[in-house]
Amino acid sequence: MKERIVVIEDDPGLAELLVEELEAESFEVWHAESVETGWPLTENHQPSLVISDLRLPGADGMSLIPRLKALPDAPAMLLITAFGTVNQAVEALKQGADDFLTKPLDIEHLLISVQRLLDNRRLRTEVASMRAEQRADDFHGMLGKSRVMRQLYQRIAQVAGSDAPVLVLGESGTGKELVARAIHAESQRAEGPFRAVNCAGIPAELMESEFFGHAAGAFTGAQKARAGLLKEAEGGTLLLDEIGEMPLDLQAKLLRVLQEGSMRPVGSDREVTVDVRIVAATHRDLEADVAEGKFRQDLFYRLETLSLQVPALRERGDDRELLAQTILANLTKTQENPPVFSPEAMDRIYRYPFPGNVRELQNAIERAVTFSEGPVIEAHHLPERMQQTLEFPEPAANETQKQPLRSLDEVQQEYVQYVLRETGGNKRKAAEILGVTRRTLYRWLAQTEESESDTDD
Repeated sequence: MKERIVVIEDDPGLAELLVEELEAESFEVWHAESVETGWPLTENHQPSLVISDLRLPGADGMSLIPRLKALPDAPAMLLITAFGTVNQAVEALKQGADDFLTKPLDIEHLLISVQRLLDNRRLRTEVASMRAEQRADDFHGMLGKSRVMRQLYQRIAQVAGSDAPVLVLGESGTGKELVARAIHAESQRAEGPFRAVNCAGIPAELMESEFFGHAAGAFTGAQKARAGLLKEAEGGTLLLDEIGEMPLDLQAKLLRVLQEGSMRPVGSDREVTVDVRIVAATHRDLEADVAEGKFRQDLFYRLETLSLQVPALRERGDDRELLAQTILANLTKTQENPPVFSPEAMDRIYRYPFPGNVRELQNAIERAVTFSEGPVIEAHHLPERMQQTLEFPEPAANETQKQPLRSLDEVQQEYVQYVLRETGGNKRKAAEILGVTRRTLYRWLAQTEESESDTDD
């Protein structure tokens, strides 16, 4: 696969030369004349390298640095500068650019620099992947060797290098706080404080004071000034769990903190600077909330720049056995003869979809340990709901010729209908269990109706 490069250069002659030389080296190249037109190319094509002039019409090349570094799979950046702006180029290196070249360009030197930057980036990616593979058994408290979890570990390592806010998405019980703690531990802020707050657990009338602090006498009972959670996490990371529950007026104030790095405590007449990284988490469909006016669009776009999706337990394959065995070992570590799972019990754990994810698995095993009567945990020791799992039985010998196998679409439609029945037709809850947006669920249901209509015809 060809390496991709975006060139942002407003000089037509130089731009044409760069594109020709890079394409001659078998790179896939896109060209833009400004940051405004180059940024969409970068987002759409996900290049390995961006080559940009420092001075451009409108925003300059320096403005690209934080935006590029905030991307999950950040490309390398090579700046082109005139001799008179070398000091600016040096400053750009301090801010995160990877290299700079001065005009007039030496094409051979350019190609050498391009190859070196691409090789270094490839090596960093491979190292991050290897680290994730090596620590798959226990990545900052997260257990799992499945492909989706290894991808998550790699993404965490990538976004940790940025200081931009992160949005962690996932169903309830998937371990979003563990992901936030891992981001903090992998970042340059690891020595700073980590604070976590559940936005759904704070009364609306107290939320502003909790987050932004207050001056003495700001309201009845405020005898002393308070710094607030944002200031308490100074130099570190603040997790805002269930960010979708934050009132709209506070969302506007949080956006100001993200954009300007300052805030005003309740009852104070002065601004206070704050240096904190925000990690927001939610199980809600924020895009749908934006459409319904329940969440600010500008804050959503600011948070979504770096987003991570935590996989549901049903998507994690053999991780279920690893997690189940680990939970059982932790619950029974003081017993002289700890119990083990029977094959039937483990089969139930594999077949059950776990709408409550890891948290539900933990509760199910706690129940099984409590009600087991001997050294073996049997299937009937698990919660009753796990005995009613949608079954896909194995075909008997030679039965595959008698009964044609169903398509994946048919199996998906059946499972979607099963989840809808189990949730009493609640589409929001069904979408959460299925791990999709309501928009996707509606599309699936529409496809099912079309298929049934075609059958009737």
